[in-house]
Amino acid sequence: MKLVAGNSNRPLAEAIAAYLNVPLAKAQVRRFADMEVFVEIQENVRGEDVFIIQSTSFPTNDHIMELLIITDALRRSSARRITAVVPYFGYARQDRRMSGRTPISAKLVANLITHAGVDRVLTLDLHAGQIQGFFDIPTDNLFSAPILARDIKERLDGGNRMVVSPDVGGVVRARALAKRIDAQLAIVDKRRERPGESEVMNIIGDVSGRSCILVDDIVDSGGTLVNAADALLAKGAKEVYAYITHGVLSGGAVARIASSRLKELVITDSIMPTEAVKVARNIRVISIAQLMGEAIGRTATESSVSSLFD
Repeated sequence: MKLVAGNSNRPLAEAIAAYLNVPLAKAQVRRFADMEVFVEIQENVRGEDVFIIQSTSFPTNDHIMELLIITDALRRSSARRITAVVPYFGYARQDRRMSGRTPISAKLVANLITHAGVDRVLTLDLHAGQIQGFFDIPTDNLFSAPILARDIKERLDGGNRMVVSPDVGGVVRARALAKRIDAQLAIVDKRRERPGESEVMNIIGDVSGRSCILVDDIVDSGGTLVNAADALLAKGAKEVYAYITHGVLSGGAVARIASSRLKELVITDSIMPTEAVKVARNIRVISIAQLMGEAIGRTATESSVSSLFD
């Protein structure tokens, strides 16, 4: 087994390698002066089972091109099998046509990865489960719920917890986590007037006196979480936490979260945290290295991956 890291999240790749006790393969992934991507695999990978660790986070297009070019380099170096380990799958929110004459970009990216020569994809908390079907190769969608549930159990009072879905579309995810931590469920009913802006309309469920836990897969602008926290506190919630898998946190999101009434935002390191995230007073990062490492190890030995979540 060989592990190859792109430039999107080197610390996570190193943590996964440490968990598996397998050194990262020697590889050079750099830019020419005109910003073209150049890749050179600097050790023999012929006949090897190779895993490329690369989130397609900001700058998304650059990191996708790195993934594709690393794949091509490995394929031309006669790797036996190539697995793309993509902790955060960019373009996942473009999984359907929202109006006429618009693309389904998630499907396009899936096609690019497949035709580049990837044999298998390993990812985490896809924005929409049907994206697995966009790939014509085996695709494992891992879940962060066990990691989040363990952290919640260690830090929050069991008898007072309530899991909250920030919108109707996230109810299935929130219900699954609520079941893991034996908590009740509430729902925020919101209306989005335009992309990047949201307005909370109503809270479904009694949150009075509860420690509320907002659960979602992606936090981008942070507007939804801030509005939801305000609405929950207005309905009598004791305090509001947020547990989100992918911390995109674009634009002024970190400042928005830091100045909000959220007690704490917990994200994973599927996307490499920026310095602003690291120093924010109410943002904490937990690692998925053990989960991803275990899934990689099981894939390499042809063992069950789904049993990780039983």
